[in-house]
Amino acid sequence: MRAPGFGCFGEEQVAGKHVAGVDEVGRGPLIGNVVAAAVILDPARPIAGLADSKVLSEKKRALLHDEICSKALAWCVASASPAEIDALNILHATLLAMQRAVAGLSIAPDLALIDGNRCPVLPCAARPVIRGDARVPAISAASIIAKVVRDREMAELHLLHPGYGFAQHKGYPTPAHLAALRQLGPLPEHRRSFRPVRALLQSGD
Repeated sequence: MRAPGFGCFGEEQVAGKHVAGVDEVGRGPLIGNVVAAAVILDPARPIAGLADSKVLSEKKRALLHDEICSKALAWCVASASPAEIDALNILHATLLAMQRAVAGLSIAPDLALIDGNRCPVLPCAARPVIRGDARVPAISAASIIAKVVRDREMAELHLLHPGYGFAQHKGYPTPAHLAALRQLGPLPEHRRSFRPVRALLQSGD
């Protein structure tokens, strides 16, 4: 039985095939990697509570992350670095991270369902799904994996540079982050092509 809220793009449409859900986290922050995940769920081991990672609590995401990793047929997390984001732009860096996540799966998918309206070039069939993280269980699982991994990266960066508040704002351009950026300056992990960082560098402050 399909979980409430999920649409018609479920894995049952391609019964007997391996369907990967793919999503990313971290397009908007000023710092750090953009992180993508690809997940092939096991129909024989359903996971209750899958949803868009943004509507789940941090505790619930962590619990689901562990359950997904233990029950999925295959999963992979990949990223594109700040340097790649600056060189390619955030859209193409995101597509690159998605390509890497799908390529890293231990099972080659027959179909990849991609959250959003753009698909990376993949060796398998791919289909974009608008709001897929709220409609397709495998994409929801990918969004949760990617969110937990990137948040943990920000927590590690916070330990190294506590003055920026990364554990709270996760690198997004909040007033606190912008104030810290002006006071302390950019870190090597900051995305130089993003406007607040670029403007600060150009001003010489």
